[in-house]
Amino acid sequence: MASVYIGADHRGFKLKEKIKGWLGDWGYECQDLGNNKYDNEDDFVDFAIDLAEKVSSQKNKGILICGSGVGMSIAANKVKGIRAALCTSEKQTRLAREEDNANVLCLSADFVGEETNQKIIETFLETVFSGDERYFGRLNKIKSYESKTG
Repeated sequence: MASVYIGADHRGFKLKEKIKGWLGDWGYECQDLGNNKYDNEDDFVDFAIDLAEKVSSQKNKGILICGSGVGMSIAANKVKGIRAALCTSEKQTRLAREEDNANVLCLSADFVGEETNQKIIETFLETVFSGDERYFGRLNKIKSYESKTG
């Protein structure tokens, strides 16, 4: 059974709880990294960094949810080895996996509907990296830059 990390702040909390059910229905083991309760004072950065570090070290995929998805994406992408993609459509998600080998999916709870987010998640989990040489080259440039800066 494949494992997926998931995390959300207060604006993504309700959607995260639904996603956990979907993941279980689809046969995935869900590792919830919080928040474990609704807390209007929580900070998305804490969940994004924690999840990104686990994805980077464990080589699993992750899903982060906040109001816009932007903050989670910015924070997660600060972790070496993370390719977090804010996705708002199935096509965008498919390309993020096929071409960019995204390993963290960032979702907007406020601007994207539940049904669309569900399809985005399915696409993220089912789509594999194409392995095309030109995409490897681009990813290697990113890795090279990461090794110089951090």
